Amino acid sequence: MALSLAQAESVVRAIIREFAQTCSRGREEPSVNFVDFMGTCVLQDTRNMLDGDHTLTNHDKQMLKELRKERHSTACIWSLDTMKMQMYFDKNYTSRREFLKEINRMLELRLNQVSREITEFRVKTKEQLDVLYRKIITFILLGSGMGTPSDVGSVQETTVALQSIFPLSELGAFSMLLRSDKEQQLSELTMTVTGIRLFNKANKKEESEMNFSELMPAVLCEALSVTSQAIEKELRDTQCLAWKYTALLEKYNDRLPGESDVSLVQLTHALYNVRQHEIFLQILLADAGLCGKKTELLQKDISSQINLLKSSVQPKTAVSTTKVYPLFKALSKLWSELQDEAELQNIFCNIQLGLQSFLTSQDKIFSKDSLDSLLAGIEVITDKQRMNESSCERIDPAQMMQNEWLLLESTDSIAGLPLQYSGFCGYTLLHNNGLLLPGNPYIGILRHRDKLYAFNSKEAAMKFARSPDHFIALVTEKTKPFPELMKLLQLNPNPAHMQPGDGGIPKQKCESFTQTVAHPLETNIVKSYQWNEWELRRKAIKLADIRTTATHSTQTYLSHMRRENITQTWLPKEVGCQTKRDGQTCVPRPQIFLAGLRGQRDGSVDKIDLTRSIFE
Repeated sequence: MALSLAQAESVVRAIIREFAQTCSRGREEPSVNFVDFMGTCVLQDTRNMLDGDHTLTNHDKQMLKELRKERHSTACIWSLDTMKMQMYFDKNYTSRREFLKEINRMLELRLNQVSREITEFRVKTKEQLDVLYRKIITFILLGSGMGTPSDVGSVQETTVALQSIFPLSELGAFSMLLRSDKEQQLSELTMTVTGIRLFNKANKKEESEMNFSELMPAVLCEALSVTSQAIEKELRDTQCLAWKYTALLEKYNDRLPGESDVSLVQLTHALYNVRQHEIFLQILLADAGLCGKKTELLQKDISSQINLLKSSVQPKTAVSTTKVYPLFKALSKLWSELQDEAELQNIFCNIQLGLQSFLTSQDKIFSKDSLDSLLAGIEVITDKQRMNESSCERIDPAQMMQNEWLLLESTDSIAGLPLQYSGFCGYTLLHNNGLLLPGNPYIGILRHRDKLYAFNSKEAAMKFARSPDHFIALVTEKTKPFPELMKLLQLNPNPAHMQPGDGGIPKQKCESFTQTVAHPLETNIVKSYQWNEWELRRKAIKLADIRTTATHSTQTYLSHMRRENITQTWLPKEVGCQTKRDGQTCVPRPQIFLAGLRGQRDGSVDKIDLTRSIFE
């Protein structure tokens, strides 16, 4: 009896859910997305001889149950752990912009309750004014992140800073504002008070002794200092474990020596588990490093802003609020960005701790002693050593003209290249029983159908390049029995829905537009310029029509006896009289001469008046 397609999907989900619950051995129940993903992987595995596009018979249903029993092994547990790790990371990790949006959203959510209490508070008595003022102080403390309402010292500092810019006497006018105006003023008060508190703390210490981490909560300070170091340490341990698994798989192709309880298949699943963990840690480490650089720049900007405030405030007894308040707000904004970086570090630390729970299965099977016993006499080679050994083998593009090759000369050129299979060698995956070895971009990067492929040896690169489409199809077929490889190698679990050249990324549509700048250069701008010929036509018709038009007015009922009157007056002219000749009188200038001032010791001085008579 054949089942319908909907029934087949439900049967697959039920069987896979039962299978996942059994393999998890009492752990948390798998999510619906996880079960759906497992069902897709089972249907796409060609070894199961199932087709999700057609009906599922009862025989297929029984075969799925047998498949569940067959895969109930330690290797299955590691495979499930890897897929759970992938789904955990996809659920908890996003872009830096989205993380910052979520941080700001959580801050607004935390402040909304207090803000609502303040904006909806009705003041009737003096005691209620005090209560409202304390609520404003609580809002400022929560928004600034400098202390808590339970910290007496922080409350006192905030109260003093708030009273200097918003005394208690202004609460009456504040309570009469609209809700939107109250919220805006609360935001401005928070920024200004935070800037004042930071400036006051900076004044108490010398510039060399100022440590901004002392002002932040202890959890965030710890995240700033230890996140990168913790991720680096765990990354080194994971890489060391991956190198050991790789050495074992390279040494023993058929089976492990002795009476080992671990098979090569289980060891392969363990390698996939640690390689996926390594990739996730590298992503977190890159983001944590970016946060560290951003934090250093913000601390320098905060120091510069504080020095600018010192030069603006200290030499003067009175400073205009219009000049100093923007400086306080700018300082508060930098402080808020510094807190966001600390929150980001805390998020990355939590994700890193959450990933550790998906590695516990290996500790139970591969203890340090058992792993060392298997590695006796085997040289463990690091990824860097492999690249150094194979870097001397370079592809000569002249020998393979039918392919397009990229040759890199520096490490900086590698960063950001979208290498297929997460940078691992696809040829080695096929011919070494699913072994994952990182490709060496210095050998040469093959560009095929707008995709880039790296290889761990020159021989692998040349063989893959002879028939790339064939090997790409084989890699896709090889990964179907290993569902965790779909995410690890960034393969699409359902290629039938993809178009050629998509690169494993679904087609996405979005609205976009471009705008042409009318005046690219600010010089020689013609104000009367008009690019639209229809607008020029309209103006020409208007100018031609205005010659035959006349302006007239009509008296209406609404304008009756309401017309505007204008009266023009002429100011009186200034009247002057002009004569033919000018008349004047001249008074003689007084002149007095003193005789006998020189040449005589005991002689007398005679005073002679030489002023002319006025009648002359």
